[in-house]
Amino acid sequence: MAGKQQDVVDVLLDQHSQIKSLFSRVASEPKGTQKRELFQDLVRLLAVHETAEEEVVHPVARRRIDSGEQVVDSRRKEEDQAKRELAQLYDMGVDHPEFNAKLAKLSEAVAQHADREEAEEFRSLRQQVPQEQLVRMAGAVRAAEQTAPTRPHPHSGESAPANLLAGPPLAVFDRIRDAVRDWRETQRVR
Repeated sequence: MAGKQQDVVDVLLDQHSQIKSLFSRVASEPKGTQKRELFQDLVRLLAVHETAEEEVVHPVARRRIDSGEQVVDSRRKEEDQAKRELAQLYDMGVDHPEFNAKLAKLSEAVAQHADREEAEEFRSLRQQVPQEQLVRMAGAVRAAEQTAPTRPHPHSGESAPANLLAGPPLAVFDRIRDAVRDWRETQRVR
């Protein structure tokens, strides 16, 4: 992309690729520390990605693209279901006997969601929203990700206002939990 600034669609497509790769890597890893770390990376990426979409992308798509309300409502229902399943997997842990089967089911659902999002919402954004706005939205997505929770909170709300209100306190709480978890894991290694 030399000479061209990334727009919001570029950023989200890159993240979709990373998410699919992480699902594959988690699934292929045997039980243990590496699988747990990869899964934590996947959880964090999915959580911040969906929060940023809910705060920045969906509101614009709802207003600016043809059938925006219907498209966004369908994607948000899928995202809500994925959050619930991801939270269950997180609570279950990577060493649970049912983890891989449930991960495979979630991976397929997330891949289908991403395909629909790319075909409907992202394509329409590129066609109906000025390029300058799409570039500015990329910056807004990056900013939203900095204050997003690092794990799914399916009961916190599924709208931009709910995320803006609940997101920062949950993000601080999540980051503290992440730091404590990381500290505990380094203490076990010694």
